[in-house]
Amino acid sequence: MTFYKLSLHLLLTILYVMLSSTLAAPGNSKLFREYIGAEDKGVTFSDIPTHSEVEVHFILSFAIDYTSSFYPSPTNGAFRVYWDEQNLTPSHVKSIKAQRSNIKVAMSLGGDTIKDQYVYFSPESINSWVRNAFYSITEIARLYDLDGIDIDYEHFKTDPNTFAECIGKLLFYLKQHGVVKFASIAPYDDDSVQPHYLALWRKYGHLIDYVNFQFYAYKNGTTISEFMNYFDAQSSNYRRGKVLVSFGTDGSGGLSPQNGFFEACSKLKREHKLHGIFIWSADDSRKDGFRYEKESQNFLATL
Repeated sequence: MTFYKLSLHLLLTILYVMLSSTLAAPGNSKLFREYIGAEDKGVTFSDIPTHSEVEVHFILSFAIDYTSSFYPSPTNGAFRVYWDEQNLTPSHVKSIKAQRSNIKVAMSLGGDTIKDQYVYFSPESINSWVRNAFYSITEIARLYDLDGIDIDYEHFKTDPNTFAECIGKLLFYLKQHGVVKFASIAPYDDDSVQPHYLALWRKYGHLIDYVNFQFYAYKNGTTISEFMNYFDAQSSNYRRGKVLVSFGTDGSGGLSPQNGFFEACSKLKREHKLHGIFIWSADDSRKDGFRYEKESQNFLATL
């Protein structure tokens, strides 16, 4: 009996090690992602250059569980579309996906503000929020023929554990019912934000395919060495996760393309740690003719 218990323990240990190895984040990836539609600047999918050898994810920004009134208020998980509905319609999604097999489309939940006020994550209860969110998101996802979902709440009126349970259960049901194929989160390094995402990662990280870490939320003038340290720190926080590197085209902070972003990407490439690049946002990039979208994808195509 003792030998049996020891053998069983050894077998379970071996299986755990094998599973851990399987879950380890893979090396370089030709993945480009971009948020689109948050600022109603008339940008369409076809405006943005895409490289045929790169997997491209357009992330519609945002679906928000707030009312559409002059003074919006929370709806406890009943989401509605707040992206540029005139230029990013269900037919536009279907058309771009039919034209280019390397393109997938997702939607992001939450965001920073709505009509100049903060968007808060404020569920009335875990079960009621998950129920409302599942049904409203399923309706939007099927209407738009979406492939994935992104979580980008940045303000909270609840504790990290409640956030983790709400989002984790939502992702579980969406994937279980085939509503979405992939999921991502968009945290950044702030004491009022990061604890919520780390709580979610610890319990439900196996349901999260990508970490769109907002490296552009770091200070302006970030150096290459600082960026590399930030990347290592966040890769440790989201252990085994596919942490994507990022920059903003809206004049935000972090390491910009002009100051060495692609040099940092080259370093990560050599270390087999470049899991993809994402940009905030297409709306802001239009003024420069999507210069950095082209450069990012051309770089990724060399991997």
